[in-house]
Amino acid sequence: MYYLLILAVGIERVAELVVSKRNARWAFANGGKEFGRNHYPVMVTIHTALLLGCVLEVWALHRPFLPWLGWPMLALAVLTQVLRWWCITTLGHRWNTLVIVLPEAPLVRQGPYRWLHHPNYVAVVVEGFALPLIHTAWLTALCFTVANALLLTVRIRVENAALGYA
Repeated sequence: MYYLLILAVGIERVAELVVSKRNARWAFANGGKEFGRNHYPVMVTIHTALLLGCVLEVWALHRPFLPWLGWPMLALAVLTQVLRWWCITTLGHRWNTLVIVLPEAPLVRQGPYRWLHHPNYVAVVVEGFALPLIHTAWLTALCFTVANALLLTVRIRVENAALGYA
């Protein structure tokens, strides 16, 4: 069942990319300007490695499902999907996996953006440890968390500058 969950998350990521591509076309057609493209391949690699690591670590190292850990982590992983899609629907055409800013467009202050500048990254951080720990893939959780923390220091700096936060 865990492998099916990881497959479902992978399919969800493909759906995100489809939405992102469509939104990028819209943003560029409406004067959008892209920032920080250099870190994007690293982000794709890290997120792909998360899903692969979940599968490979559980399979190769025979990681068990521990109910006391797995069920709470599954609940967190589901909640991260809810938060992620709340972010996507709140931003509408402006949501993207790239950093594309529409000049003169006001900042979004609805939905989860009422409380946080970058709520989607809360979902990414929590999912990064919760998804692997559903099946005790602690090496994957640790490696992703460290790599993602390094990436987010760059990504958030780029977004803050592009959006005028910094």
